[in-house]
Amino acid sequence: EVQLQASGGGLVQPGGSLRLSCAASGFTLDYYAIAWFRQAPGKEREGVSCIDNSDGSTDFADYVKGRFTVSTDKVRNTVFLQMNSLKPEDTAVYYCARTTTCSDYENRSVWWFEVWGQGTLVTVSS
Repeated sequence: EVQLQASGGGLVQPGGSLRLSCAASGFTLDYYAIAWFRQAPGKEREGVSCIDNSDGSTDFADYVKGRFTVSTDKVRNTVFLQMNSLKPEDTAVYYCARTTTCSDYENRSVWWFEVWGQGTLVTVSS
């Protein structure tokens, strides 16, 4: 079965770090792009980052540039979102999703993505 399993969320103080994981099963990440989204309570879903595993290219939303990085461990078939210098406004449920390209990922309909992970909650609070 083709699945994405997101994990790694939790409670962290402002300025702290977390690493989210998106483990893929039933397929190989080599030929796909993985996008990260987040949705805060009462707000719309927004794009965070994307990594295209066919060429290693990455993309980041302006509000996380310089603080977040994204990488893929091809042996573990897992994508990692490293989040540093976290702010209270980063609080949200984070989701990973599979697609074929990172092009304009942040504006794509939810239906554009073939597989979604279940989400992991990140809370940034003192």
